[in-house]
Amino acid sequence: MKIFKYFALILCLASCAPIYVNYDYEKTTNFNEYKTYNFFSNIESGLNELDEKRLIAALDYKLNEMGLVKTQNASFYIDIKSNEFQEASRNNVGVGVGGGNRGFGGGISVGIPVGQSSINRQITIEFVDENKTGLFWQATSESSFKQNQSPEKREARFKAIVNKVLEGYPPDIK
Repeated sequence: MKIFKYFALILCLASCAPIYVNYDYEKTTNFNEYKTYNFFSNIESGLNELDEKRLIAALDYKLNEMGLVKTQNASFYIDIKSNEFQEASRNNVGVGVGGGNRGFGGGISVGIPVGQSSINRQITIEFVDENKTGLFWQATSESSFKQNQSPEKREARFKAIVNKVLEGYPPDIK
């Protein structure tokens, strides 16, 4: 039974592609002032409707877990933007031909791509204070994306992205 648990854990870890996140924030912001949030009503996230609902639900859950409350008259609003892009395969096989004679030479080399390109998704989450500073915190995540994933796997992926993104909120200001 232990072997099965370890195998399942290794399989889960191996199937999870890394999530890269970049953060930016307004350095004069007092993040302790922000206790309530809401989402902009006109979000054009670039996600399909079901994925947008999954992402918003994951954000709601995590923000509530962090002690923030969703209200109509919020201290800040959240905007979401997303795009997909195809990343070319980085694996190449080099084939070369060369020759030379008494100080003269020449050669030809060709890189042949191996494997297929991957689809990545970039999601940008912005926290905006409409009354004071405007945009005060932003996180941009980048991770692989598979079109044919089940709804459960998509939901789990969005939860993982949100957890990784909100690790940087509030930022450690030194």
